[in-house]
Amino acid sequence: MNVVTWPKGTVKALSRRLRMYYGDKERHAAMDRLYGAFLKPGDLVFDIGAHLGDRISAFRRLGARVIALEPDPGPARAIRLIHRRDPLVTLIQAACGDHEGSIALRISRTDPATSTVSAAFLGAAAGMREQQEEEQLWGHEITVPCTTLDKLIARHGLPDLLKIDVEGFEAHVLAGLTRAVPAISFEFATKRRDVAEGCLALLETLGRYRFNLTLGDSQKLALAEPVTAEAMGGYLRGLPRGAGSGDVYAVLQG
Repeated sequence: MNVVTWPKGTVKALSRRLRMYYGDKERHAAMDRLYGAFLKPGDLVFDIGAHLGDRISAFRRLGARVIALEPDPGPARAIRLIHRRDPLVTLIQAACGDHEGSIALRISRTDPATSTVSAAFLGAAAGMREQQEEEQLWGHEITVPCTTLDKLIARHGLPDLLKIDVEGFEAHVLAGLTRAVPAISFEFATKRRDVAEGCLALLETLGRYRFNLTLGDSQKLALAEPVTAEAMGGYLRGLPRGAGSGDVYAVLQG
């Protein structure tokens, strides 16, 4: 692991995010209601792209055991400080993808939540910003370890819930999975709908899933009933670009 000097502004950005994530009790309650539909006490969660660990806290409030992956040194340090005394939280400072080894992580100076290992994500961002600004935002690069979901399952067991939020690298993460997981969530963004469609296609090869979604940070399922992968793909394609992002939830059927 590299010895990292954090880019200027990173500590301030992390502090802002920590206040937002941990200071809103109504958001915590909504998150608990959402994940309570997928978890029961004693379940195992893989949190891939844990960032500052607010969802780790929700999973623990629901009584689940958590294996969390976070490659960015700043957020990883925050997770250690927050959860260091909890024996049911295991932090692995690594990325997750379709191969074992190492991978380049581009760290965002102004918003560490958007640090990414996805070159395509950066390309999409560059299309929306001036190149100079893009370099200022993601101009810091380090090399981090990379593992796969199959390797994590072999070591820690099959999770009851797999949560993936890795800024455009979600399909690569799912490409490293060869068995069905009971419940899976992955982030989508309207500027890269192809990533979500790739995730839906990969999940179709693993099992019979039905899908719902949350929009933005609503922490509430948007559809009255789960739908097929084809219907979810159509729904995502129909969202206006300004809808931004959200999370797709997949539940394995029988």
